[in-house]
Amino acid sequence: MSDGVDIDFGEDGLVPAVAQDADSGEVLMLAYVDAEALDATLESGLAHYHSRSRDELWQKGGSSGHVQRVEEVRVDCDADALLYLVDQEGGACHTGYESCFHRTVDGEVVGEEAFDPDEVYND
Repeated sequence: MSDGVDIDFGEDGLVPAVAQDADSGEVLMLAYVDAEALDATLESGLAHYHSRSRDELWQKGGSSGHVQRVEEVRVDCDADALLYLVDQEGGACHTGYESCFHRTVDGEVVGEEAFDPDEVYND
């Protein structure tokens, strides 16, 4: 990002990014973003993240088609966390739920299923 706020990507080059439904305010997911992912998001208008497990850039919905169209990116006061305000197509969670935050710490499912992951993912 050449203009605007200087994001503090820290020692590992990553910042947490919360994806929130722009209309309902529901928190959909948390992922990590590096400079490349943020640039790709700002350029394309589609949410991009950095996969810590695969150590690579990924576009949300690249395999499922459940993309996040980013309406706005906000930065917290310390410039070390991001908020993606998104229009979510399909479910945000790879397990088939609308939100990754679909259960309580007691294990009670409180979220809504959005799709069948067995039908979406072929691996």
